[in-house]
Amino acid sequence: MSSSTPPPPDPAPGPPPAPAVAGEIFGEQLGPAGRFVAILADTGVSHGLIGPREVPRLWERHVLGCAVVAEAMPREGASVIDVGSGAGLPGIALAIARPDLQVTLVEPMLRRTTWLTESVAALGLSNVTVCRGRAEEFHGQLVADYVTARAVAALDKLAAWCAPLIAVGGELMVMKGDKASEELTAAAPVMARLGLETGTILTVGATLPQPTTLVVARKVRDGATGGMSRRSGKGSRPARHRT
Repeated sequence: MSSSTPPPPDPAPGPPPAPAVAGEIFGEQLGPAGRFVAILADTGVSHGLIGPREVPRLWERHVLGCAVVAEAMPREGASVIDVGSGAGLPGIALAIARPDLQVTLVEPMLRRTTWLTESVAALGLSNVTVCRGRAEEFHGQLVADYVTARAVAALDKLAAWCAPLIAVGGELMVMKGDKASEELTAAAPVMARLGLETGTILTVGATLPQPTTLVVARKVRDGATGGMSRRSGKGSRPARHRT
């Protein structure tokens, strides 16, 4: 009997080329952004953080769509907490686009935090810290000017997890899709109890084929179930552990 050698598996798709708009958004940081896309297309896929079918649209749908969230963060040197960071989206994309930001990636899964730590090291990002755990485990320990999340949970749940991490005067910025308005209406009572203003819907990334929709809510006071956030002083600070 003749034996046949099975064909080799299809090679993993390589990273897509950077579109022209990437240079407009990342500027001098385009090189690190391209390396991040390459990591996502390689170990991001092999570790199950990015689906293989997402590779061709890593730039437009994922990295650029997250980087433009920085348009809504005018504070120089601001601190950011990215809740449920997963593949570093939006956190790593923001840290690359805005080296002045101090970004903390909060992620509960060990294999993801390991990948995030390795990716941050490979990219040489000195403005990123990785913390393993659920957002609620850091209530009273971490606080930041901006708290972000992408595709993590419904807005009411996200608000409860994230509000105690926001400094008074800071903002919650949640990436949402077509149902942002419905979720905002449903979450309004919860957000009010948490000390958040009635949120607004903001569109950023007008130069992208699909701009990013954000739900933005400013924290005006500590909520009844919130943590011990303190008002930001002049300027900003990195997310930090409370004692």
